[in-house]
Amino acid sequence: MYYAEPVAKLIEELAKLPGIGPKTAQRLAFHLLNSPREEGVALARAIVEAKDKTRYCSVCCNITEQDPCHVCTDTARKRGILCVVEEPRDVVALEKTREFKGLYHVLHGAISPMDGIGPENLRIKELLGRMGDGTVQEVVLATNPNVEGEATAMYIARLLKPMGIKVTRIAHGLPVGGDLEYADEVTLIRAFEGRREI
Repeated sequence: MYYAEPVAKLIEELAKLPGIGPKTAQRLAFHLLNSPREEGVALARAIVEAKDKTRYCSVCCNITEQDPCHVCTDTARKRGILCVVEEPRDVVALEKTREFKGLYHVLHGAISPMDGIGPENLRIKELLGRMGDGTVQEVVLATNPNVEGEATAMYIARLLKPMGIKVTRIAHGLPVGGDLEYADEVTLIRAFEGRREI
């Protein structure tokens, strides 16, 4: 072992984070060790508080502190249009545009047979449950423009079409293979304006 056991454990845990390799985990660990104790404690508290105080909205499946979330309870939102996204961070990206005034539904992933993720692993059943009362007239599929996102959009479109619901897809103003969270607001606004029925 090259490090004291607590340091090795910290590096090991940091390396489990997405996008963090062993060298970055090592740098982060030593940064935390060299920072004042209060900063490390504040980080640890923030992590625990985020885990303890957040849950999934029972309506849209987004991450929230209150249930239902602030978007679902906002009476100014258009109830007839629903935007389906892959992840909670995609809701944030779309909200920053201030263009979409409807409601959301978060799938928590995309269909990816290579990764063992099928439709049953996503929040598709909950989405279909929201269609029952006839309020939703249009579903905008805003999954990522990659193979998995396209497969997910096509799967959901095939389920919704027989229900008589208008199904649209955001325009491909976004780069293929890109993620919503990294797109700028102008690109996302144009993508919404250019959506088309599928």
